[in-house]
Amino acid sequence: MRPRSLALASALAVLPLTVASLGATAAYAAPTSNASAARVALPNTVTPAVAHSQKSGDVPAAQQISVAVSLKLRNTAELDRLLSALSTKGSPEYGHYLTPAQFTERFGPTQADVDQVRSYLADQGLKVTSVSANRQVVNATGSNAQIAKAFGTHESRYVDQQENKTFFANDAAASVPASLAQVVQGVTGLNNKTVRTTRLAKPNGSTPHATPNGFGPAQYDGAYNLNKISADGTGSTVALWEFDGYSSGNLKTYDSQFGLSGPAVSTVSVDGANYDSKPGEGQGEVELDSEIVRGVAPKAQQLVYEAPNTDQGELDMAAQIVSENKVSVISISWGSCEPDTTAASMTAVDNSFKQAAAQGISIFSASGDDGSRDCTRSTSGSSVKAVDFPASSPHNTGVGGTNLSVTGSNGYSSESAWSTAGGGVSTQFAQPSWQTGTGISGSMRTVPDVSSNADPNSGFAIYTQGTSSPGWQVYGGTSAAAPLWSGYAALFNQKAKAAGQSALGEANPKLYSIANGSGYGSAFHDVTSGKNQDYSTKSGYDQVTGWGSPAADGLSTALLGGGSGGGTTPPPSGGCTSAQLLGNAGFESGSSTWTSSSGVITNDSGEAAHSGSYKAWLDGYGSAHTDTLSQTVSIPAGCKASFSFWLHIDTAETGSTAYDKLTVQANSTTVATYSNANAAAGYVQKTIDLSAFAGKTVTLKFTGVEDSSQQTSFVIDDTALSIS
Repeated sequence: MRPRSLALASALAVLPLTVASLGATAAYAAPTSNASAARVALPNTVTPAVAHSQKSGDVPAAQQISVAVSLKLRNTAELDRLLSALSTKGSPEYGHYLTPAQFTERFGPTQADVDQVRSYLADQGLKVTSVSANRQVVNATGSNAQIAKAFGTHESRYVDQQENKTFFANDAAASVPASLAQVVQGVTGLNNKTVRTTRLAKPNGSTPHATPNGFGPAQYDGAYNLNKISADGTGSTVALWEFDGYSSGNLKTYDSQFGLSGPAVSTVSVDGANYDSKPGEGQGEVELDSEIVRGVAPKAQQLVYEAPNTDQGELDMAAQIVSENKVSVISISWGSCEPDTTAASMTAVDNSFKQAAAQGISIFSASGDDGSRDCTRSTSGSSVKAVDFPASSPHNTGVGGTNLSVTGSNGYSSESAWSTAGGGVSTQFAQPSWQTGTGISGSMRTVPDVSSNADPNSGFAIYTQGTSSPGWQVYGGTSAAAPLWSGYAALFNQKAKAAGQSALGEANPKLYSIANGSGYGSAFHDVTSGKNQDYSTKSGYDQVTGWGSPAADGLSTALLGGGSGGGTTPPPSGGCTSAQLLGNAGFESGSSTWTSSSGVITNDSGEAAHSGSYKAWLDGYGSAHTDTLSQTVSIPAGCKASFSFWLHIDTAETGSTAYDKLTVQANSTTVATYSNANAAAGYVQKTIDLSAFAGKTVTLKFTGVEDSSQQTSFVIDDTALSIS
């Protein structure tokens, strides 16, 4: 009999009645005593602007406030391992990306987590308006008084004298009951201070032109050898990350001028935002992004995601893009300096960026246009060394800026650093393991990673809205560099698909591998002249231009495995390197990487482990009960796959009738069934051939179902999914 107390067994027997009577929102139990009402502060939930601004009064109790409660990811150590494997050539999991459902099952918050948060918010009088499809964000609205009750906050009005701007913000960190602290990552929306600004620059004294003046597609495609890849972006989809709208007529004028054709640009609304009927000051940014992507990859589909320009809008846009999984590339030309942004908000957005990496989505972000002092035009000021987010996310490729010179035949001539190209050292994100090479040191993430033309004095011809009417403008900024690299990724993905290989996915691990190899000179233009305020260019990596600009044909060859420094790409048929794919195969790391019913992974003394201390113990209650245990893995194409585990069945049943059953499934296919009739004194190793699932992502699932009397324990240990 399983060594669980009678009290616990009784509680489990009563629980279904309690849940049924209370409904789905019963997951959160309201505090009933001072001890149970203990609260835990959520760090980094106060905007840094509070410290630099003057308080001017209280926010009215009845004022409506919208918030986004972000939930923590699970199994983060296994997620980090997987992200490394997905981008490491030679790894069995290389390029075997997850679907949104697979990511959420393995790493996302559980439905129980969401229900617990929803229940708490409703109990505080807040209205839950939406839950992101990846379960990472719960949005709610309520009065300031209700917000204060829910999160222990006090909202005040402030005046930012440097920016001459009023805003509201919480004075101190938000908090939640201790029962929610393991679930909630942070709360976004408690201030309306931080907004994202464009990373767009114009030449001094620039005016609209009747005809194009500046680089057109022929110049930048020729200079960076984008025209030598023999691709046009067909089959690729790029998301443009925007906080404003555009005129489809302006985009068509650009296409007509340069003889471009491709799928019509489409708008995707986030949180009800759609600026296209009346674009604002950011219209030029949106049209710059779209026109540069069109100039590089004309046949790529473009989806313009438009969100409210708030912390909550940014968070919801990130979650929506990765949940919909319609794109393989995201281009970001808006940002805020790290010191002006709450760390809780950056972490929450970065969780969706981790999901993007797991799903094979590349992200290219502008590194900023204020050099190494990214807060120059904001609250923290020009005295602070700072970098731009989202470019500082380790799961984004930060794109810096250069000044490009071309030859008369649209070839590459020379390149120097743009003097206000964003770059420096993050204070938010640690240095990722792949960020190595000449000129890289320290313990924190540095940006940018790569670069391309951004100096407005060598700017791009863009057709967009002027002060009164549309016309040809000359635009630069790292806002132009990010979509150029995004367009390149669309071209590469088309080539990779034709070669039977995976999409580029998280680009940085692969780019750094090539840059640190002997093929660096044929894949990148190393920019070695110029500087921003605090950093100078140099051979190899630097914090102004990263590794440099693309020599697109050589870079593509290296990424596809035909050049030096990038490792060997598995052949289209799949190939196979012997490996064991399951994480935490012996359960010694607790529930890490496995999804299971409560109490299944345990070191309880009632049943011995096959080895070590922990095992997975399903059922054993002697009453009607169901336990599950699962893990999702990707089996490379061309591999033989064998799933093995040690199984001990201990039962109080007698006879050969199968009263209690254990089923083993690979996705929806049942591959083995055991019962109380298979009971034995010790462990027996079971082996199942899963070669039929090669080339697929598979969820391996154990389900133990016990009837209403006589216990049966199904104990599993030392699992393995071996490929060869």
